[in-house]
Amino acid sequence: MASTWTQRQQQVEREDLVMFINACLSCTGQREFYDDAWGQKLSLDFLHDYILGNYRLLYARTLAAGINHFNQSQIILKLLATGKQTLPEHRQEEGRLIAATLNALPTQRAWKVLEHIRKRRINNRRARAITRDYIAAHQNRLDFDAVKYRSKVRGIATHNHLKLPGEVGPFLFRDWPQQFETDLFEKFRKAYYSHEAIYELPFTVAEGLAAKHQIPRDRFLTRIESQMTQAEKVRLQQSTSSTSILTVDLKRTPLTKLALYCLSLSIQERKNRRAELTAALEQSAQAALRRAPLKLGRVAAVLDCSYSSSGSNEKRRRPLGVALAVHYLLQAATADYQAFWTSSVPDPLLIQPRGQTDLATPLLDALETKPDVVVILSDGWENDPPHGASEVLRVFRNRIDSSVSILHCNPVFNADDFSVKALSPAVPTVGLRDAEDLPTVLGFAQFADGQSSLAELEQYLQVRVQQFLSTFDPNHGS
Repeated sequence: MASTWTQRQQQVEREDLVMFINACLSCTGQREFYDDAWGQKLSLDFLHDYILGNYRLLYARTLAAGINHFNQSQIILKLLATGKQTLPEHRQEEGRLIAATLNALPTQRAWKVLEHIRKRRINNRRARAITRDYIAAHQNRLDFDAVKYRSKVRGIATHNHLKLPGEVGPFLFRDWPQQFETDLFEKFRKAYYSHEAIYELPFTVAEGLAAKHQIPRDRFLTRIESQMTQAEKVRLQQSTSSTSILTVDLKRTPLTKLALYCLSLSIQERKNRRAELTAALEQSAQAALRRAPLKLGRVAAVLDCSYSSSGSNEKRRRPLGVALAVHYLLQAATADYQAFWTSSVPDPLLIQPRGQTDLATPLLDALETKPDVVVILSDGWENDPPHGASEVLRVFRNRIDSSVSILHCNPVFNADDFSVKALSPAVPTVGLRDAEDLPTVLGFAQFADGQSSLAELEQYLQVRVQQFLSTFDPNHGS
């Protein structure tokens, strides 16, 4: 009886952790096609608090599991806010995980985390040390960050009573001399009063000053283009008002962002630039595979391009963009690959979100090719017919072939049940925010099918922690 109870307890713990990691792989608290932002954030916040309260060590180790930046940020904040609850034997590992994760985050997200520490009035010794060490580790770019994130840096410095080097303090607190010795500070001072000086500043800084000086938007974008990063260009390119102005460097754009950029273009422009865009997607997929190789054998993909893949206003066309990116990634990963979309198209580059969700038909076509691996990319809401793919998977698994590896990847978090919507209990379902995360997701899929034990999941997370800290923590092992 005691043994049965222990096994059941371990099963519940494993299911809790799998559900949480799945949520952290897909959800960013933004509106989806079927769920509003409020429900997403409420559901995700509950999950964070539940896992933190019951499995603190594993909650911290989730930072190394390949989850998205939004959830990494939330974990850092919650761990720092509840530092007194950390067991002494885990304090060092938890602190290193927090510091390494903060340093690995994109700059804007790292400063946002530090700003939220201030806003949430987290004022313990570890939080102050984390902030101090982050700023000390990035002294070489502090002048630039002080200009680009000046309100954040000013508030963080005040909250933590930091002594800022050089002219950073006078710049942030408006104790301006007649002329700064720091070139970037001097450019900002001039731009504060002069239209022309604006165009020597970073785009996000210049944008606010352009509004202050009431410079027309189109004129500003045309002249500031040379100061914009590729990410800024890709983001603005999805606005119809700026598509004819900006020139995106396709070779430097990550795969999923590149797929979303292609989908933001009109069908005619995609046709006109077919060779250029296709080559860029193929090259970006190859680059992603060099960073994280995939070995899959014969692969068939079932890709959802139904109307719900159009996403939401906050995540426009994202599910479809992930599907398109996964297509090019898998195509680059194996010479024996076939794609089956829910709507037939002559060229994946011309795909559009349309129609009902019929996953059963392309799934049957995919299984007929006798693949080694089937990857299904869908939000899981099939309605033409309802549960059609689920029945196909049940019958195929139970009566035809149980050896084929089948994985359902879902780019959409389902707030109602705190997870990503599954197609069938016959196959594992995992969250996937970016196509580039597919190698990580495939490694995690072994725990989503219910066959692994809690000990195996704990071991998996421990190994990921060692790999993560060896990459991002210079003190690891010292």
